[in-house]
Amino acid sequence: MQMDIQCRGFDLTDGLRDYARKRLAYSLNCGDGHIGRVIVRLSDINGPRGGKDKRCHLEVRLKGLPEVVIEDTEVDLYVAIDRAAERAGRALLRCLARQREFAPDRRMDENTEESVVQADELKTEKI
Repeated sequence: MQMDIQCRGFDLTDGLRDYARKRLAYSLNCGDGHIGRVIVRLSDINGPRGGKDKRCHLEVRLKGLPEVVIEDTEVDLYVAIDRAAERAGRALLRCLARQREFAPDRRMDENTEESVVQADELKTEKI
């Protein structure tokens, strides 16, 4: 999984980068084979004025599926990363479950082919 972390309004520290990487890797490990790229945008909306203005915007780009986009705004940036990562993990699970639910069942095709072969064998035995 390729991860790109971008910051606006402040400098990205090594600790914050490592925290975001570890938290997202843990939350998104269920769909690791389906994830092409994760883009993380961290920003301080109000700047030094304070308030609930730390934003974590996640884009999880999936192979062959629509992307998952999550945004969370909190007072603390670490909390925003936690909540966005949790929500992205749940959304990814839903997306993958939906794909499995509506994907054609390959076992049905294999069973159909086997029953056709068995029917042909029965016809040749009777002759």
